[in-house]
Amino acid sequence: MPAPADPTAALADILAAPRDDGHLERIIVRPAPGERIVLDEGLLDIDAGLVGDTWRSRGSRTMADGSADPLRQVTVINRRVLAAIEPDPARWPLAGDQLIVDLDLSAASLPAGTRLSIGETLVEVTEPPHTGCVKFRDRFGLDALAWVSTPEGKAARMRGMHVRVVRGGTIRTGDAIRRA
Repeated sequence: MPAPADPTAALADILAAPRDDGHLERIIVRPAPGERIVLDEGLLDIDAGLVGDTWRSRGSRTMADGSADPLRQVTVINRRVLAAIEPDPARWPLAGDQLIVDLDLSAASLPAGTRLSIGETLVEVTEPPHTGCVKFRDRFGLDALAWVSTPEGKAARMRGMHVRVVRGGTIRTGDAIRRA
């Protein structure tokens, strides 16, 4: 998929996402490489992240010992970005993010340290940027990766953001997302 035909209109739509009262649109676990399961309900855990996901077992190149990076526990992406680069919502889980939301994810709106309530849970936005990778490029195209990587795309966190779980609990599709 290429970048949107009208990137200016797509960016305007992304920036019009709710700043305070968003909602959780999809929950996705990655039980094995290349596998995705869309859930109606999930469990966020302080130690495991999204239960059923392989975040902990996959580890991270960012940690000296290869363990999972606690600042990259759960990834979140704005549904409006996915809609701009992929017209088929059935393919959205391929982005690799566990939570798809309708919420302004921009760094200006949600700086690191911001806490959000989702269902019974509390998560905190972390500092490390969420950047596109080879898998994102292969699934959505080089133009889409280049578009989300522009200065405007980075400021809007079009590729998404990382959060860590502060208080675990159940989340459900449709749950409100609010600043805590």
